[in-house]
Amino acid sequence: MNRVRILMSRLVAPALVQGRRFARDERGVTAIEFGILALPFFTIILAIIQTAIMFLATQVLDSALEDASRRVRTGEAAGYSLTDFRNYMCGYTFNLLDCSKILLKSKVITNFGSVDLNPSIETCDTTTCTFSTTYEGFEPGTGRSVVQVSAYYRYPLIVVLPYFNLRNQPDNFRLISAIRVFRNEPFT
Repeated sequence: MNRVRILMSRLVAPALVQGRRFARDERGVTAIEFGILALPFFTIILAIIQTAIMFLATQVLDSALEDASRRVRTGEAAGYSLTDFRNYMCGYTFNLLDCSKILLKSKVITNFGSVDLNPSIETCDTTTCTFSTTYEGFEPGTGRSVVQVSAYYRYPLIVVLPYFNLRNQPDNFRLISAIRVFRNEPFT
């Protein structure tokens, strides 16, 4: 029995010495800790970048609608079609938005109190939303008309986390919008 013990200690002792040496060695600790924290770190960085780009896209849509609706307000868009108006507005989006997917409507309203802030522009079920194609239209009005110009865009999101969620659509999109209501200048 004593011989077996001596033989086992000779076999196990080098492994124990190597194990103790490995436990005290701190040379790869930083790489291992970074490997553990890399996924949450890069997910948060990507979410921050996505949030910044999404807010930039919202601002670009708002600014592009402001610049395009100025043509309606001054009467320069009197002969425009919806396609002409969309093309003019898309010149101000800097290719940040897919212009073919922007839902646009310009309509004459009776007064400032009849602004429609909740139009039925989309049909949603539990998994997806689609824009209503009957919503779009372009009516620039005449001089002194009250006009409402609206633009809607479904912005695709890449990072959707349980507690950091920018989506307001069931299919990982965020609906962003811009609305301008104004009285046309007294053009003829």
